Amino acid sequence: MPIQWYPGHMAKAKREMIEKMKQIDVVIELVDARIPESSRNPLVDEIAGQKPRLVILNKSDLADSKRTEKWQNYYQQKGFSTIAVNSQTGAGTDKLAASVSQLTYERRKRLIDKGVNPRADRALILGIPNVGKSTLINRLANKKIAKIGDRPGITKTQQWIKVGNSLQLLDTPGILWPKFEDQIVGLRLAATGAIKDEVIDYEEIATYILRYLVQNYPDALISRYGLSGDLHALELVGLYDEIGKKRGCLMSGGLIDYDKTAEIIVRDFRSQKLGRVTLEVPADYQA
Repeated sequence: MPIQWYPGHMAKAKREMIEKMKQIDVVIELVDARIPESSRNPLVDEIAGQKPRLVILNKSDLADSKRTEKWQNYYQQKGFSTIAVNSQTGAGTDKLAASVSQLTYERRKRLIDKGVNPRADRALILGIPNVGKSTLINRLANKKIAKIGDRPGITKTQQWIKVGNSLQLLDTPGILWPKFEDQIVGLRLAATGAIKDEVIDYEEIATYILRYLVQNYPDALISRYGLSGDLHALELVGLYDEIGKKRGCLMSGGLIDYDKTAEIIVRDFRSQKLGRVTLEVPADYQA
């Protein structure tokens, strides 16, 4: 099933962001630490141009910490500054203003050398839907400014937000790209909740999650669902059957309710009941 979701307000948001770039000093790109590259919008390179970039790996508490470190090294090698944060608790968010300030040092120095008092730094903050942008902004502003929801597409308009005396953030609606060239990217986005559940197939997403965990995090499945034996030797249907039985997903006659089982797997993944999991590594993109 091809996964696509591109509401009209996202196309409008892209045009408005490009128009505002003359006012921007730094582009802050928020990504999901569980799928850093898959949750980066390739349109950002077009929008940001040559502006200094800060990549924030949000939801780092849900991701594999060792893999998060690898991703930070990867982006730093590309010339981007990076920090890992948890916008829910605020962990790491205290580094954001300082990171922006480092990127704007030359701009401020030029103005000071001319005898001009520099204005506050202006940063455009953007990211795909449901990556936690509104939660981060509210945390930085220390009050509820941006709307928050557990579904994508909450923010619909741009707004300037003051963070202390040295930083102004331009909030933007989350935007996806019109077409996913790689359907694996679509599966990763759907698995983490970046795409509305109404347009996804739970069984397809759960199948992707199961296959990935069997190969990379088998202990997570064993621990959560009380499985035993070699998971690699178990066929996919057998794995569904075992999990369905353990979770009580039974229909009349003792048949497994695969739809219910699939939804449980997806929701367990999203809520960290399967542990800290990252669904990709830099090597996936360096090959």
